[in-house]
Amino acid sequence: MSAIIQSASAEFLLYPLPGAVGGSGVTAVDVVAVDLTDADGQTGTGFTYGLRGGGAVIRAAAQDLLDRLIVGQPADSPIALWRQMDASLNRLGQGAYYIAIAAIDLAIWDLHAKQRAVTLGEALGGRPRTVPVYGSGGYRPNQTPEEAAAQAVRQAKAGFPLVKLRLAGDRTDIARMAAVRDALPANVDMAVDTNEKCDLNRAQWLARECAELSVLWFEEPLAATDFEAHAALARTSPVPIATGEHLQGAVECMPLFRDRSCSIIQPDLAAIGGITEALRVTHLAEHFGISCAPHFLPALFIHLAAACPSLTWLEDFPLLEPLFDIDIEIDDHQRMTPGSRPGHGLLWADGAREAYRVVE
Repeated sequence: MSAIIQSASAEFLLYPLPGAVGGSGVTAVDVVAVDLTDADGQTGTGFTYGLRGGGAVIRAAAQDLLDRLIVGQPADSPIALWRQMDASLNRLGQGAYYIAIAAIDLAIWDLHAKQRAVTLGEALGGRPRTVPVYGSGGYRPNQTPEEAAAQAVRQAKAGFPLVKLRLAGDRTDIARMAAVRDALPANVDMAVDTNEKCDLNRAQWLARECAELSVLWFEEPLAATDFEAHAALARTSPVPIATGEHLQGAVECMPLFRDRSCSIIQPDLAAIGGITEALRVTHLAEHFGISCAPHFLPALFIHLAAACPSLTWLEDFPLLEPLFDIDIEIDDHQRMTPGSRPGHGLLWADGAREAYRVVE
């Protein structure tokens, strides 16, 4: 048995961004950091985030779970501890608690891997492997076609084999997609993301336009939990559908799997409830023949790829990366391989926690 977790704490960081980013236009990220220390002095760290506020609530939920269920437990059974936390939500619901569990679960896995002196990917039962990364940053739904094409060319020159535009879900998207497709080399693919802006009719129309421009996948065409509309879209769409970053837990992903409503599932660390549940989702996806392309955080999800052959793409959308010293390798073709640092390999950058800590 590994050493007992003797202390555990959660703190709230407010991380400002240099400007509005992505399809949601966020300007700051609420980050909750969790730290664990075992009886031998070994430490594990985890984090989670909210893109539209709520950090104080998430921190409180995390500390509640840590105090009630984690302190005094060994770190050698992360999945059992995840299930224990999940079971405690029977009358509370997932919500902010699942986002809090994500940070705790990641910290437990980090500590568990460090206790064994292996990487997170190896602790998950996998072997390190190399995965392609696609370019996702620098696009906005209100970009001109020329701006989007210029960003796509920059990413293609950097070696990205795939770029992903942000769309508005209307006719302005056609010129934007066409400009990017014309500007890209023939060996670079294009995907698009509407960030849930469409209803079913518009999604069906836009899917046909995507097919005309050889789009590799059409992401978040509909509201995340509108499973009936996703099923209807999948029956007619000539391009693969990707979704899942706002779904909480495998239970919310299952309708998409059962109905074959998507070709690519995209678990988000915070929403899905941590590495343990992301692992389960990717295993389910493999069973249903569905690919996995996690949301954000490629340097973390490269470890999940070690244990999950269904994980085929990683997303380069620089957001939280400046907060960390990251241990990865990446070649000229934007193919990522994990480093050898024990645990998940993300260390807090010097001064980052102090600079952005919120004193409640």
